[in-house]
Amino acid sequence: MVQRRFPKPRDLAPLMKFKKPTLNAKKRRLAEAYTIYDLRQIAKRRTPKAPFDYTDGSAEQELSIARARQAFEDVEFHPAILRDVSQVDTGWDVLGKRVALPFGIAPTGFTRMMQTEGEIAGATAAAAAGIPFSLSTMGTSSIEDVAKAGGPNGRNWFQLYMWKDRERSMALVDRAAKAGFDTLLVTVDVPVAGARLRDSRNGMTIPPTLTPRTVLNALPRPAWWINFLTTEPLAFASIDRWSGTVAQLLDTMFDPTVTFEDLAWIKDQWPGKLVVKGVQNLDDAKRLTSMGVDGILLSNHGGRQLDRAPIPFHLLPEVVREVGKDTEVHLDTGIMSGSDIVASIALGARFTLVGRAYLYGLMAGGEAGVTRAIEILGSQVARTMRLLGVNSLEELTPSHVTQLERLVPRART
Repeated sequence: MVQRRFPKPRDLAPLMKFKKPTLNAKKRRLAEAYTIYDLRQIAKRRTPKAPFDYTDGSAEQELSIARARQAFEDVEFHPAILRDVSQVDTGWDVLGKRVALPFGIAPTGFTRMMQTEGEIAGATAAAAAGIPFSLSTMGTSSIEDVAKAGGPNGRNWFQLYMWKDRERSMALVDRAAKAGFDTLLVTVDVPVAGARLRDSRNGMTIPPTLTPRTVLNALPRPAWWINFLTTEPLAFASIDRWSGTVAQLLDTMFDPTVTFEDLAWIKDQWPGKLVVKGVQNLDDAKRLTSMGVDGILLSNHGGRQLDRAPIPFHLLPEVVREVGKDTEVHLDTGIMSGSDIVASIALGARFTLVGRAYLYGLMAGGEAGVTRAIEILGSQVARTMRLLGVNSLEELTPSHVTQLERLVPRART
């Protein structure tokens, strides 16, 4: 029989410990976010539907992004036991310079529309974390302001869409070089805009248009609108103003005639490292490597262009095997955790970029939210490495990862 008694006050005292309340609401909600998906939920509550959907959505049926995320979920790790993992090194050299973590911030367009601190918050947080920040041609902060935000320790990359107006495109490239950006990301998978149906259904414009529907949606999100209406009007690094949809803007600006010869011409103009973003098959990877590019970025644009596009993570092993000794292979699309990043490095990626994960943090809490997103991913990278029994990124190999099969191609006849 269990003997029971009334508890004595001295027995209760050690149990009666109350957590000190955090009065700052932003700090409280960010501290309670343990994953990127947690940040996404906060972002969704705080951001009007149109800009949130612009970030969260992709093209057509959104199959590409769903498959990319599923591919990471279908990873099986193979840990080694009884290793001393008291110390782990999460950094190494990428494009000739050291990074503190094996990921950086991807280029994103219209970023101040998601949260008013925009690219400045991203560049500042990235510099503090020792990782690169990428500014989009469609960014909402100037090249010079981003360089200033990163400070002397910042490492900035510039992402280029080649426009029909070549002189205007190369003027941006020249500004980036003069501002100290060390890497040019040339995006090659946007000859025309993808069919981003959420934007069409939301009547998404740049800047957002005040309609009865948007006003109604704004009522429970006053902070976003207060920030939007009381800060500098939304402006762009590369254009003055646009009143149409995102897709209309892309189709007006971008040049569907760009070829490998144009890329070679751009390469000759750029004094720093050059990475080609949007590579989706092995033949193109080989051709780019033969041209002497410094890196190729396997990406399907976050599923925002061609729906049912190849899954970059599935392409990774074959591309690394064929060209990895001659050029760096980077990867984006679908990354939502540090374990996704570790799996990519194990299969041969030299570096990864995160877009939505960064923007969810930005929408959740500005610069502090971006910092929290980096902290979440960085701690997950370090923990996964420890659990795998490795001390450095160099120790990660394909033997640590199995890609479980779900979408298996049918044999061709």
